[in-house]
Amino acid sequence: MAFLGLFRVSRRLLRSSVSATPSSSFAVLQSQHKSLPNPVTTHFTKCYPLCNYNYQVWSKGKVLHQDKFLGGVGWNYRLVGGMSSSSVMEGKPKKDDEEKSDGGGVKEASWIDLYLPEGVRGYAKLARLDKPIGTWLLAWPCMWSIALAADPGSLPSFKYMALFGCGALLLRGAGCTINDLLDQDIDTKVDRTRLRPIASGLLTPFQGIQFLGLQLLLGLGILLQLNNYSRVLGASSLLLVFSYPLMKRFTFWPQAFLGLTINWGALLGWTAVKGSIDPAVVLPLYLSGVCWTLVYDTIYAHQDKEDDVKVGVKSTALRFGDNTKLWLTGFGTASMGFLALSGLSADLGWQYYASLAAASGQLGWQIGTADLSSGPDCSRKFVSNKWFGAIIFSGVVLGRSFQ
Repeated sequence: MAFLGLFRVSRRLLRSSVSATPSSSFAVLQSQHKSLPNPVTTHFTKCYPLCNYNYQVWSKGKVLHQDKFLGGVGWNYRLVGGMSSSSVMEGKPKKDDEEKSDGGGVKEASWIDLYLPEGVRGYAKLARLDKPIGTWLLAWPCMWSIALAADPGSLPSFKYMALFGCGALLLRGAGCTINDLLDQDIDTKVDRTRLRPIASGLLTPFQGIQFLGLQLLLGLGILLQLNNYSRVLGASSLLLVFSYPLMKRFTFWPQAFLGLTINWGALLGWTAVKGSIDPAVVLPLYLSGVCWTLVYDTIYAHQDKEDDVKVGVKSTALRFGDNTKLWLTGFGTASMGFLALSGLSADLGWQYYASLAAASGQLGWQIGTADLSSGPDCSRKFVSNKWFGAIIFSGVVLGRSFQ
């Protein structure tokens, strides 16, 4: 009887101490909730008769401890083996919340924010150094062409691959800078781009122009190391580089102009090694790259199609609409056909055609499984094209080495 009486008294005291806290704490939480910079969802749970009160505060996909919001008071009582204990529950945000954070204006910290000095972060972001996929997509056609230009039984020139790799990094950065300078009025209206350095005000347009001049100057240093034929051919690509960002304002085919621009290295790589151009080899290679770009950049453009309609810009994603995958299948087939024609003209070995079969499977996987209504999935498919380029390159190297 004494034990039962003691248990009832302790239980009554525990209940009174907890019940006195939640209402006042919840009021504090509500008052502080209004000052939070981002939307916060509050969960208030009462687990009777264990007197379990939990407060979980979600912010940017993380559970923050109650004491940060309740002035050090946060209750989560549990009766375990006759003992009461307090703890803070942790968990994960809902999947929908994660997806919204991926596609919205809120960006996660990259290595640029973590490791670079504050003064250069804006320039690194302007050049998209934290997103190397653009450099890969620019570099692969160059590497294909350099490998095709190698002598039978030989590996491609490491000197030219290093030069073109650096050139791809610089030209990609210059292209992004030009794009952001010309599109700053559009970028502020699109969720995915409104935090870009110039659109967000992190850098001024004049700073962007200065940075562009530096990148072009360094690119010129690389171009001057090539033969005269390649210098003229390389300089002529600047017309495409400067005009491409404007195409979305006038035509539904800006992805085609991007293909003409970003695959220029398919022409330039061969001429850098050979000193002249062989149309039978490099023109099909160039056209295959253009068709490939139409595939991956149309998938990429589906991320922004709703914003594009609001802003009034055009893309192949809007042009193709519900027939997108049919169009992409056609362009993918054409790309593989042009690659096969280039290999035949260069008299490559069977290893090259084996790589074409593997690359066809990768491209077919992209088109077949892409969820065009999901921005994160479109982004994943787009990034996977670095492996398509690697497969083709390995096939060219093996086909030429064992020729």
